[in-house]
Amino acid sequence: MPFKVVIPARYGSTRLPAKPLLDLGGKPMVVRVAERALLSGAEEVVVATDHPDVLAAAERYDLRALLTRTEHASGTDRLAEVVALSGWSDDTTVVNVQGDEPLIDPGLIALTAARLATSGADIATVAHPVADAADFFNPHVVKVVLTASGDALYFSRAPIPYARDHFAREAGGETLPPGMHAYRHVGLYAYRASFLRTYTGLAPSPLESLEALEQLRALWHGFRISVAIADHLPLAGVDTPEDARRLQEWFEKV
Repeated sequence: MPFKVVIPARYGSTRLPAKPLLDLGGKPMVVRVAERALLSGAEEVVVATDHPDVLAAAERYDLRALLTRTEHASGTDRLAEVVALSGWSDDTTVVNVQGDEPLIDPGLIALTAARLATSGADIATVAHPVADAADFFNPHVVKVVLTASGDALYFSRAPIPYARDHFAREAGGETLPPGMHAYRHVGLYAYRASFLRTYTGLAPSPLESLEALEQLRALWHGFRISVAIADHLPLAGVDTPEDARRLQEWFEKV
């Protein structure tokens, strides 16, 4: 099934100002992300930014880019504006690829789009099994619990599902019980354009404010999120100056 990729690339960042323009081996990071997305089989890749410098950087590399509003609260809102500006039909599949993941696996992008097509859900996303107890209890690692059919029941920064008896016996929580299915959420999403048009009118939910997880708004309002299970954990993106230095060193070697 054909799909499009949109890369939200917000210029402002508290820890990394002008992050989309971070130089990685002679190219801006947003360009590196777009190059990976183009390898996924997407019929179109669009950079959606709020700053003319990012727009110009993308266009220098013959990428399609759109200048979107600065006041968007989330990347999903920015995607909705791209859908409106582009006039895409309601059944268009749109994959949201974060603008700070220059090593994103193109196959993972295609997997997410395919999951949306086969599941019939409103949204598709990705998870990966959690095997390490430290990750399970880490609030920076978002967990997801699934239904038997693979839809998301809930996302949380808390350790879910909580193995009560096992952790009662093991006060330090140093291991996970054998056979427990715990999943780390990977922040890659595919949407139907019709949902993105609807999303902008949805009232925020109290859950998303408490957990600081935007996807809970969709669950709160009764939309389905289907979850594909990846067989490998994606490489880390760029969130901190340390991440930026690590990626710059990596690109200098390739």
